[in-house]
Amino acid sequence: MNKQIVHNSVTILISLVWLANGLFCKVLNVVPRHQQIIGEILRHNHSRLFAILIGVSEVLMAIWIISRFKSRWNAIIQMIIVMTMNIMEFVLVPDLLLWGKFNIVFAILFVFVVYCNEFIIQPKKGIPV
Repeated sequence: MNKQIVHNSVTILISLVWLANGLFCKVLNVVPRHQQIIGEILRHNHSRLFAILIGVSEVLMAIWIISRFKSRWNAIIQMIIVMTMNIMEFVLVPDLLLWGKFNIVFAILFVFVVYCNEFIIQPKKGIPV
C-alpha cells in the first residue's frame, strides 16, 4: 500500500479520536465519566464548563490535524497533551478510568501511532519542523 494512503488514513483516524472525545464525550456529555474525571482533578464545582472548554479544544485539535498546518508541531503537541493528561489521570483518578491504570497503555499506543504517522510513515516533505 502507498505510504501516502496509509498516512492519510491514519491522520483521519487520529483526528476522529480527538473529535469523538471532544464533541461526543465532553461537549455533548455522552460519556459523563469525562466530566466526573475533570471535576475530580480540578476539584472545582464548574466541571461542566471545563468539560465543554476542553471538548471544544479537542474539536479544534481535530480540525488542526486535518488541516495539516505545521503537522510536526501538531504531532509533538498531541503527544505532550495525551501523556500529560493520562499521567495526571493515572495518579489522581485511576478509579474513574475505563480500564483503570491500564488506560496508560492505550495512551502510550496512541502516542506511538501519532509519532509513527508523522515522523516515520509520512512521505518526506523536505520542510523542517
